[in-house]
Amino acid sequence: MDEGNFFINVTNSKTKVGKQVVLMFSISQHSRDASLLHAIFDFLGCGDYYARTNREEGNFTVAKFSDIELKIIPFFKHYPVLGVKSLDFSDFCEVVDIIKVKEHLTEEGLAKIEKIKSGMNTKRVS
Repeated sequence: MDEGNFFINVTNSKTKVGKQVVLMFSISQHSRDASLLHAIFDFLGCGDYYARTNREEGNFTVAKFSDIELKIIPFFKHYPVLGVKSLDFSDFCEVVDIIKVKEHLTEEGLAKIEKIKSGMNTKRVS
């Protein structure tokens, strides 16, 4: 599987609104292309690489908010994502903006994020 995704995960937490928003950018490649993922890791200077033990696959992931905001988003604004993934990237950026102004800490902001998330990736209706 060769895939790249922009993920938004909303999980239960002990915050005031009872939810936590976690963003993640991920690229998966066949294990024979591990050097490519390591090169991306080195180039961007962030994230983690790990080999999947149950499949012949490796993953490069970035979950630290500051790295997403300061490295991943500027990279993809400079080198635009094409196709339907560009819509996922746009939604991902919108959620980053919501988090930057701390709106995700309100019920209204969380509802916005849940709505955006509900139409991303495999749930997107073209």
